[in-house]
Amino acid sequence: MPEVFVGLGANLGEPAAQLKTALLAIGALPQTTVKKVSAFYRSAPIGPAGQPDYCNAVAELETALGPQALLDALLAIEDRAGRLRGERWGARVLDLDLLLYGQVVCSTARLTLPHPELALRDFVLQPLAEIAPDVKVPLMGRARDLLAQLPAPTLAEWA
Repeated sequence: MPEVFVGLGANLGEPAAQLKTALLAIGALPQTTVKKVSAFYRSAPIGPAGQPDYCNAVAELETALGPQALLDALLAIEDRAGRLRGERWGARVLDLDLLLYGQVVCSTARLTLPHPELALRDFVLQPLAEIAPDVKVPLMGRARDLLAQLPAPTLAEWA
């Protein structure tokens, strides 16, 4: 099975609890197991000012679901958590991003793999490199090398 990684984030309500609930929901998907989960990290929001900090993590999955089916399942989990889609990069109760699906490279109206901003975000790369430092991000390189190219991380573990 391919190495599959999902980014998790939340900054409304009880973010850490929402990530834990999302991980349980992901693990309950058909033919899907959560293999590893990074620590939870606090990061400053990107986007509109005045938002609370985010709680972020990355999970490695084992799944028989294809990329589109997994994306649909992740979006359904977000919807059940109360995610409202409005302002770009606005505050959210839950955000689940399909980061990597093995070595699949694709770009459709609904899904781009690898995630297009993965290599630019310490709140994705630091937890990814924590659980899979040698994972190869297609067209980009290893997770740990990508993290080393960013300015010094500003993340702290979520307390």
